[in-house]
Amino acid sequence: MDGTDATRTRAEVMATAGQSAVNTPFARASREFLFGEVWSRPGLSRRDRRWVTLTCVAAADAPGPIEDHVYAALAGGDIGLEALLEFVLHFAVYCGWPKASHLEGAIARQWDRVHRERGEETPPWPLLTDDTLGPAVWDERLKRGVEEFVDVNLTPAPPVNSPYRQAGILNFVFGHVWQRAGLTRRERRIVTVASVALDDSPLPLRTHVTAALHSGDLTKEEMDEIVLQFAAYYGFAKGEALADAAEAAWETRPA
Repeated sequence: MDGTDATRTRAEVMATAGQSAVNTPFARASREFLFGEVWSRPGLSRRDRRWVTLTCVAAADAPGPIEDHVYAALAGGDIGLEALLEFVLHFAVYCGWPKASHLEGAIARQWDRVHRERGEETPPWPLLTDDTLGPAVWDERLKRGVEEFVDVNLTPAPPVNSPYRQAGILNFVFGHVWQRAGLTRRERRIVTVASVALDDSPLPLRTHVTAALHSGDLTKEEMDEIVLQFAAYYGFAKGEALADAAEAAWETRPA
């Protein structure tokens, strides 16, 4: 990326993320470091950086940034409505339903705002049919959940000896959510890695970072960029834990 492209990228991101011209140390760092350097780096696409950022601001309960970044994703065309709504469900699994409820409300408000600014009538959200819910036969659903768990985590599935494991993990999270259309496996990896890093969850952090790298869904270079984007939005202390997990996973990668 040459200087002209970097300047254009910086301007485009700032224009769609509600940044002001205030000259405090924080505002200068936002302009010069966050948007001037981090967002302009070539290691991840703009869309990938959106996933990390949306996960962070939604989990941080930051009303202004949530609205700003949802608006930026929609208005900039980086993420469409259906992908954002699918993201809400995946986010809910790893960060909780109350936070996801607020996030979905922000999407509704910013979806309306984008169309009002364009002088258009706001289109309704798409209605979903029951076939998007996956198989209703429980044995089949659990079997698929076990297979998906192994495929995603690269570890054996847990036994079905608690409601959390049977109804939650194997039936819903891996028997349904991870198999839904709307987000790619790689995008679900990005959202999940950011989620477990901010949740202070040592075992899921190690498991998901390792699986993302060992599966080849994310390269080491991409993971390093995710760490930086994450640290910028959720803090460098938590970013350090994510970076340590990435280094440990990379050291144990299969030959």
